[in-house]
Amino acid sequence: MTKLRLAIVGAGPAGIYAADLLVKAERHFDVSIDLFEQLPAPYGLVRYGVAPDHPRIKGIITALREVLDSGVIRFFGNVRYGVDITLDDLKKHYNAVIFATGAIGDASLDIPGIDAEGSYGAADFVSWFDGHPDVPRTWPLEAESVAVIGNGNVALDISRILAKHADDLLVTEIPQNVYEGLKASPVTDVHVFGRRGPAQVKFTPLELRELGEMNDVDMIVYDEDFELDEASKSAIESNKQVFVINKVLNQWREREVGAASRRLHLHFYAKPLELVADESGHVSEFRWERTRPDGAGGVVGTGEIRSVPVQALYRAIGYFGSPLDGIPFDERHGVIPNHEGQALDDHNEVIPGVYATGWIKRGPVGLIGHTKSDAMETISHLVRDQASWWSPAEPAEESVPALLDSRGVQFTDIEGWHKLDAHELALGEADAHPRTRVKVVPRDEMIAISRA
Repeated sequence: MTKLRLAIVGAGPAGIYAADLLVKAERHFDVSIDLFEQLPAPYGLVRYGVAPDHPRIKGIITALREVLDSGVIRFFGNVRYGVDITLDDLKKHYNAVIFATGAIGDASLDIPGIDAEGSYGAADFVSWFDGHPDVPRTWPLEAESVAVIGNGNVALDISRILAKHADDLLVTEIPQNVYEGLKASPVTDVHVFGRRGPAQVKFTPLELRELGEMNDVDMIVYDEDFELDEASKSAIESNKQVFVINKVLNQWREREVGAASRRLHLHFYAKPLELVADESGHVSEFRWERTRPDGAGGVVGTGEIRSVPVQALYRAIGYFGSPLDGIPFDERHGVIPNHEGQALDDHNEVIPGVYATGWIKRGPVGLIGHTKSDAMETISHLVRDQASWWSPAEPAEESVPALLDSRGVQFTDIEGWHKLDAHELALGEADAHPRTRVKVVPRDEMIAISRA
């Protein structure tokens, strides 16, 4: 039976699903898979990209853990591709590699003033409140009025975290430094802006409902945004998800407001125009153009300019992938150029042995569940491409940890993750406000616990 030595770079859902599908579906090869992850712990955006008050979504970790604990896949954490291990190394030890590195940067918003002090990307803020080890431990939460640009789930996540009272997050796995930062926040108003109408939003009904369940936070919607055109009416009638979203928003229109200490405003038909800074260079005002439906599901500008005083702005208009050493990169879309997961060179020719899956393959669209079908497509090509696999000079499994040891890489493994996991669970149980876990944030501490 042919031996298939496969490296997967990225141990989030995309990488783990790809490994699991290959192990379960492939009967023609003796499969040996190594997962490489730059962080000391696995699970990627499920651990570091989902808000702490979303335990239902974090339940996906249970399924991912079963894959890692199966004993047929090795995990190498705290290993940076392009630094600790290179493409030449992978060619020396494997038949092929699948990149599943996701998209962890922020898409840019090209408007005047976007680089003013107090203007942030959503990805950085999410990393902070999720306890990512590679971001600062503090965040400048000094604004009373905040603007959030975007109408997707990430925009709702960060708006909810900004508006929610910190004490209401104590039942979650929120890191202590994040709780303290949010507790001291003086915020009173969070304004969320979307270019199109309420029938064209990208967030899900579940996310929207959770927004309206916050304690001591008024939900503010504006009647002028609900004069629907025919395209919006058709979307509400034909799409159950849009129907539910419209129902929730209209229920909020009937609510009594004014008693809460904080307010979350939803502004639709708002095209970002400019971020104004004060004399010190700090954000002071957000300006937008009022849009209107164009009759076909899109919008056109009206020429009416509006503004609101804010001291901070967060852009949540999408994530963006990062280039990988030695691998072609599409700078426009933030992905590895590919055909159904087969990496392509600058001449649009398939690169032998190099594959992609997840957001680095298709861009940051779709929910976590979409990564399974995505991975299956990539795996199908990988299996059929046997004739063009690399021929590794040193395919022995023990050669990889020996290589990392020789370079002084303090890599973590599955056993190490179990130690860290148990440590975090114990911290949660012992906390003054008992909860599922308290996440360890510093990278060196994560490594020390994992390698103890």
